[in-house]
Amino acid sequence: MVSATASLLDSLETVLAGFGAASIAVSGGVDSMTLAVVAGRRLGGRAQMFHAASPAVPAEASERVRRYAAVEGWSLAVFDAGEFDDPRYRANPANRCFFCKTNLYDSIAARTDRTILSGTNMDDLGDYRPGLEAAAAHDVRHPYVEAGIDKAGVRAIAAYLGLDDLQALPAAPCLSSRVETGLAIEPDVLTRVHAAERFVARRIGAATVRCRVRRDVVVIELDSDTLAGLSESGQEAVTAEVARMFRAEGDRRPVTLAAYRMGSAFLRDGAR
Repeated sequence: MVSATASLLDSLETVLAGFGAASIAVSGGVDSMTLAVVAGRRLGGRAQMFHAASPAVPAEASERVRRYAAVEGWSLAVFDAGEFDDPRYRANPANRCFFCKTNLYDSIAARTDRTILSGTNMDDLGDYRPGLEAAAAHDVRHPYVEAGIDKAGVRAIAAYLGLDDLQALPAAPCLSSRVETGLAIEPDVLTRVHAAERFVARRIGAATVRCRVRRDVVVIELDSDTLAGLSESGQEAVTAEVARMFRAEGDRRPVTLAAYRMGSAFLRDGAR
């Protein structure tokens, strides 16, 4: 009997086969990485992988892409999509992702005439995602959506293929998502954000860590179990060290802790 996951994989491969040749935008997260693995194995040399290196992309994500490219034999292009040269993106409006993805897809389209594929899955369709508007403008296709696969399905496929490191990857939106809407996106701030998140994750073993940069405060958001189990002295130690990291770069905003809320740095129409 064919398992449910095998059926999902078969559906995905059928969709991919219909493209003949394709270019996959690979961010380094579980969605795009799993798609790239399946596409690479199904399409062989007819699949090209494109990864945009950026201050908003953690170095370990770029390294993951390069490592898989070597193991899987991908044709990989690593490039600068130029979003940090775009003042519309740097201004961090509510539709920042539109400008990010516009730069990304413009850059890929300049390097290939093949259909561009993204790792968007069914669950993504329920969120406000301006990047999907940019995708539509560039005729980008979404194989997971066409195959009816959601996030759980993506992780199940990764596990089925033995990609355990990918299956276990936590959700990891780009680092710019940590900066409150309307505050300019600065590369050095993103560097501090990433360093703070890595420090906190190592220090207390949190399952989820987000370092949110707001106008007057830096908030370290933790999953509820970790936050509840952290002693008062532990909380003080974490906030003091993160504050020290930010002060070392001239940023003197106070640091506090809070429970994790998805997208809490995002403001739209004046509401968080």
